Amino acid sequence: MAKRGIVIVLDSVGCGGAPDAALYGDEGADTLGHLFGGLPGLRLPSLDSLGLARLMGRNIQADIRGFSHAFRLTECSSGKDTTTGHWELMGCLTEEPLLTCGAFPDDFLEELAAAGGTGFIGNKAASGTVILEEHGDEHLRTGKPILYTSADSVLQIAAHEESFGLERLLELCLTARRILGERGMRVGRVIARPFLGDSASGFRRTANRHDYSLVPGETALDRLGSRGVKVIGVGKISDIFAGRGICESHPTKDNRAGMDEIDRLWSAPADGDCFVLANLVDFDSLYGHRRDPSGYAKCLMEFDDWLGAFLGKIGAEDLLIITADHGNDPYHRGTDHTREQVPCLLAGGGNFDPGNMYVFSDVARVVESHFG
Repeated sequence: MAKRGIVIVLDSVGCGGAPDAALYGDEGADTLGHLFGGLPGLRLPSLDSLGLARLMGRNIQADIRGFSHAFRLTECSSGKDTTTGHWELMGCLTEEPLLTCGAFPDDFLEELAAAGGTGFIGNKAASGTVILEEHGDEHLRTGKPILYTSADSVLQIAAHEESFGLERLLELCLTARRILGERGMRVGRVIARPFLGDSASGFRRTANRHDYSLVPGETALDRLGSRGVKVIGVGKISDIFAGRGICESHPTKDNRAGMDEIDRLWSAPADGDCFVLANLVDFDSLYGHRRDPSGYAKCLMEFDDWLGAFLGKIGAEDLLIITADHGNDPYHRGTDHTREQVPCLLAGGGNFDPGNMYVFSDVARVVESHFG
């Protein structure tokens, strides 16, 4: 009988308490804890049925689903970004921190400008929405794309889809990825940030974002593939792993599209062992970075409502894991990710004992055990 497994990564849904949070300036950050504390109307019954309430120490009555487990996982890698978190969840630790900086060096920018045929504006750490307000008009006037970074290991280039061109922006980001590699600059992701609009109507980022990641070392995805397991990525998974270990990719524009894609894949006839790794990004991109607690809570409740129906599709021999890659506390100062522990909720799995789970890479261990 074919085996199935799925890991759903709720991007940035941390649960506080990382032992080394103070080293990252994130002492006291607690994405879920602060949301529950600040918004009494937040209810997540489906997640609570998998043990979330108990894990968070919330004193409520919840019907716990049979064969479910709940753990807090701690990240061992250096960093608090999407790339580092996802790689470690799949068993690849980042021992050497990825490059972060307040601005990129002039000689790198000069080489990129020469290769890409354009100059740049910006070159600083900034919020993606704020920097559009600051430099959007200048970009439209000069034609120079906006280059910026953040506390994460990212190089982001924003440009107007119509006046600059989406394909030209994607090609420029590929060139940046190549030059970073040639220079040995270990930046986790180069992100194309297309946008539309103007200062009168407001600038708005589009869903045509694309990430160009470093290539990870060996992960559970490679090992599953070598055993004949079909590995499917949903959302930005293929981007995060630079395509490595992915048999089939289904990019999505938002959480709803991601959940719809998961439903479609799960309903398809089985043609062998299959593992799905999905990322739902809206928690992070739309609400965490923008420090919007109400929007974050609404997004969680929409997922929880969908999950209630999806749990009915998890068979006794299927494995479901719901976890996260880092935190992004909408009550915390700044606009960056927060170094937190993450919840890990398991259901199904043929009633095998996952053992204790402590660190991100335990997810990879359990998934590989499920597939034998």
